[in-house]
Amino acid sequence: MAKITMGQSPNSKNYTDNPKDHILVQGNADMKDGQVHPRIWTTEITKIADKGDLILSVRAPVGDIGKTSYDVVIGRGVAAIKGNEFIFQLLKRMKTVGYWTKYSTGSTFESINSLEINNAVINLPKEHEQNKVGKILSYMDHAITLHEEKKRQLERLKSALLKKMFADKSGYPAVRFEGFGGKWDQCKLGNVGTFRGGFGFPENEQGNIDGIAFYKVSDMNDSCNTLTMRKASNYVTSSQISKNKWKPILNQNIIFAKVGAAVYLERKRKAMGPFLLDNNMMAFQPKDADIDYIYYVFQRLRISKHAQVGTLPSLNASELRNITIYIPSLNGNCIILCVRMNSSLN
Repeated sequence: MAKITMGQSPNSKNYTDNPKDHILVQGNADMKDGQVHPRIWTTEITKIADKGDLILSVRAPVGDIGKTSYDVVIGRGVAAIKGNEFIFQLLKRMKTVGYWTKYSTGSTFESINSLEINNAVINLPKEHEQNKVGKILSYMDHAITLHEEKKRQLERLKSALLKKMFADKSGYPAVRFEGFGGKWDQCKLGNVGTFRGGFGFPENEQGNIDGIAFYKVSDMNDSCNTLTMRKASNYVTSSQISKNKWKPILNQNIIFAKVGAAVYLERKRKAMGPFLLDNNMMAFQPKDADIDYIYYVFQRLRISKHAQVGTLPSLNASELRNITIYIPSLNGNCIILCVRMNSSLN
């Protein structure tokens, strides 16, 4: 159904960084968002793929698929396939469902060969239906790419604002909303809120499926930009709380892991109700400042850099209480400023 060309790598001495030479595609590293992104060039032509060909990764990670908008030289880590949009989407599905894993399982280095690619069995509708399926899935790919690019732009913008919209030692931020002036207040983090540590959860008391949520580090999402936590892995009953003399955490808190290389932040609001944390986690409850504002102060501080060095880096409340922060104030009350972004990011 499609012509397949296995790649052959040029001699490494012929690699260049000159865009006037031939683009070399060696593997997954040369593709991004389903497209070839030139990274390395070569003066030697071995095997080629034409503009519009599909590029299949034949070495770890096996099965990744992209397209090329250029005539390129292909190395032994990829194969070129002359196929339509339906074949492209079909190959993406084969990767998703793990079609190629049966050929690479148990291998020291995952790879597939030309025989395995040529003999791959596929189900094919008539050409008209191929076009319809390929067109709608291609449209979705394009929409996803646009959203991913917008996400990257927003992340860059947010990173810049975290640096510019908070005061430094001068007491004045570099970027400010019109109508606001004056010097920000300098204070210690411990003066605007209270830190709470967690508890060691006895192994013999685990396994409840209802009650008050008891969160562990493993229950946290792997990003400090999320506002939600996974479902708690354990729950505790009122009798367990009374027996262990635990005091549940209530309402608005910023929660973070205090052990490990990364520090994940979460916000828990009033609607979440009472909860408990294990002893590798900590909560901060603002008392004289807005929780949203302090949440972004935490992000900007990158509090992991304050961790004590050791086999397993960790944070402690006494260190965190003494961190100097700056807050804008009006009649003694902290102000939270919100930015509404134009969707086009002009």
